[in-house]
Amino acid sequence: MAVCPNGHDSASDDFCDTCGMRISGSPPPGGLVNGPSSASGAPSPAWPDTAGPGSVGPASAAEPCPRCGTVRSGQFCEACGYNFAGPRFTPSAASASPAPAIPPNSIASPVPSGPSGPSGPSAPPPPREAAPPSMSSFPYPQATWTVVVGADRAYYEQVQAVTGAEGAAVAFPSYCAERRFQLVGNQMRIGRRSVSRGLSPEIDLTGPPADPGISRLHAVLIAMPDGDWAVLDPGSANGTLVNGSEIGTGDQVTLHDGDRINLGAWTAITVHRG
Repeated sequence: MAVCPNGHDSASDDFCDTCGMRISGSPPPGGLVNGPSSASGAPSPAWPDTAGPGSVGPASAAEPCPRCGTVRSGQFCEACGYNFAGPRFTPSAASASPAPAIPPNSIASPVPSGPSGPSGPSAPPPPREAAPPSMSSFPYPQATWTVVVGADRAYYEQVQAVTGAEGAAVAFPSYCAERRFQLVGNQMRIGRRSVSRGLSPEIDLTGPPADPGISRLHAVLIAMPDGDWAVLDPGSANGTLVNGSEIGTGDQVTLHDGDRINLGAWTAITVHRG
């Protein structure tokens, strides 16, 4: 029974059965080479650069056991029997998959999938140009209405027949130029201007020639919602006729193209549409 340098009993006389140390007196394995001679002239054993299985070299002599931490002294750990020449032991039971190596000084940046739009709120769309107002957007159709004022000889004679001697004092004018007025706004008053009363009618029949049968505010032309016009007598002294028929005070009569309004002693107002 041989005894190894660590004091283990070994049935083998070359290497210890317990720790694997070479027993003194046995030839070194083929991996050993002669080193420089010692002072006594005997060759000193030298370890190869790479220790084979079961061999212990200077680099591995201080290697701790990965299982219990005991300093290695041979092929097997003296405390737990770990075989240093066998498969390496890893403290973790489950080995994790190695993470892919990332080159140094490199920063992984996500690759954009496509061009990105501007961040933040989107710009408002450009303002749309306003369309010009159509004819239907006005409250009334834009028909042009005008009236023509003149002297009516036939109407004058009818008045003379009714008034008799009193009406004979009013002579028919020898000359009366026609006057044209365009109807605008919501209403147009017909009458004679009066500074004292502050009256200034839109259709001023003051003259010359002056019709004495016309009141200061004789009649009113009123714009209708459908674009037509109407005439109303607010209560004149001598009344108002439309196409030869007298209208009642306060009655509103719709006018048409070509209608004829008579008032006073001889005045005629002809309505024109368009």
